[in-house]
Amino acid sequence: MQPNQYTGPHPAPQKLPHTGPHASPRTIPHTGTPACPSPRPAPDAGPRTARKTPPHPHPQRQDPDAPRDLVGIGIGPFNLSLAALAHPLAGLDAVFYEQRPAFAWHPGLLIDGARVQVPFLADLVTLADPASPWSFLSYLRTRDRLFPFYFAERFHIQRAEYDAYCRWVCENLPALRFGHQVDAVRFNPERDVFEVDFTQLAPDGEAEALGRTYTKNIVLGIGTEPYVPDPLRPLVDAPAVPVIHAADYLDHRDRLLAAEHITVIGSGQSGAEVFLDLLRHRPAGRERLHWLGRTEAFAPMEYSKLGLEHFTPDYTRYFHALAEPVRDQLAASQWQLHKGIDAGTLAAIHDELYRRTLHGGWPDAVLTPGVRVRTAGRVATTKVELHLEHVQQDTRSRMTTDAVVLATGYRERPLSRILAGLDPYLRLDSRERPRIDDQYRLVMDPSVTGSGCHVYVQNAERHSHGVGTPDLGLAAWRSATILNSLTGKEAYPLPSRTAFTTFGLEAQPQIPSARQAKVLTPLVEGR
Repeated sequence: MQPNQYTGPHPAPQKLPHTGPHASPRTIPHTGTPACPSPRPAPDAGPRTARKTPPHPHPQRQDPDAPRDLVGIGIGPFNLSLAALAHPLAGLDAVFYEQRPAFAWHPGLLIDGARVQVPFLADLVTLADPASPWSFLSYLRTRDRLFPFYFAERFHIQRAEYDAYCRWVCENLPALRFGHQVDAVRFNPERDVFEVDFTQLAPDGEAEALGRTYTKNIVLGIGTEPYVPDPLRPLVDAPAVPVIHAADYLDHRDRLLAAEHITVIGSGQSGAEVFLDLLRHRPAGRERLHWLGRTEAFAPMEYSKLGLEHFTPDYTRYFHALAEPVRDQLAASQWQLHKGIDAGTLAAIHDELYRRTLHGGWPDAVLTPGVRVRTAGRVATTKVELHLEHVQQDTRSRMTTDAVVLATGYRERPLSRILAGLDPYLRLDSRERPRIDDQYRLVMDPSVTGSGCHVYVQNAERHSHGVGTPDLGLAAWRSATILNSLTGKEAYPLPSRTAFTTFGLEAQPQIPSARQAKVLTPLVEGR
């Protein structure tokens, strides 16, 4: 028997289906929930990556059946942030499970030159603990790249560099368990703990061993999944025609470029980046590209300094305190805060199109916003027909293309896939969504929370916490908030004020004391 095997009624090891490239870096599919608590298995175990820096501050577990303080499910940037900030907290027993064999952050969109849309200070830890050894600057130091980065003067780093930074953190944190698929979560009322069943996977996805661990707290970081609107779903099953979600773009770029005519659908950042990359790879005058967007314009993302204050803890708290109908209405109107296109990307597209006019003529590229795809289907075996509607003109037309990239975004992965065993305890809002409190805890039956057991979420609370939910800039603050709540102490002091904007009439802005104000030097004489 392997160290973490057991012989209870947990499903037998089996060949597990590969989740495929559509899975986000936080893929943890749910594969079933036993109806009742199972006999206690042997403790969980698994390969730990070698420690390099810094040393692990937690003692070896003495009682394998003792409940852990924290089990994280999913290892994407948000739970990786939590793991990095949890690491130095002495006595905190935490472990994190991820199905994939290694960290991968949207590998299909690591296009050369594509940049993260938040500054490098929005790494895993800095905005909660600037002195952390897991900061991006610490990563640069270990790679002897601090001075080159200093002279590069890049506030926004490339996505590939952010991915490499996260993988460096993963290589050095001992609490991470890659190749571990979580199968079920249950509450055991006799022990007042959660039971977490998992399968340890071989690199090829073959099940190797089953295990179970116990915990008082769970943090879900299962992320998002590619979204395909209903009218476009028939295209996904067209084997002879390249129809690719943008999440898998790089894996299929060569196949796409072999097509005579390519259509990109989606007016957000990923659609813009894919269109630009295809444009740069097509010969001048023979681009044969069409970019369709549902929004009224290929609009820039909000990036003014005061506009960015919607991504602060202050606004998050304000949004959470609003009535549910107000939150829903507000969330629907804020798309340009996070679904617009980076102004630099828009400029690069225009520059590339303009460059192709220098020797006369216009590039064979069509950019059309304000268009809705009504239906879609295959024509013969090698083409796709799109039925389009221009909303403002109230006109309809058909377009035939040889390949399609669906830059149609992502949706939060339903929590029910992993929490089916906790369904009787969950409290839902009027639209059947989980209720989430201001500390990122699912609102559950008092029989669970009264025993000190909680389930926290990361990047599953946009309906309750607002537009900043998927933003990397709030990752460290949210992780610190969760750790402060989980430990019952101020493990990480958090700022009392984070925005110059005062959201709401009742809130009283924090202002400097009179003593602090005296030392401020006025910019203009006499003021």
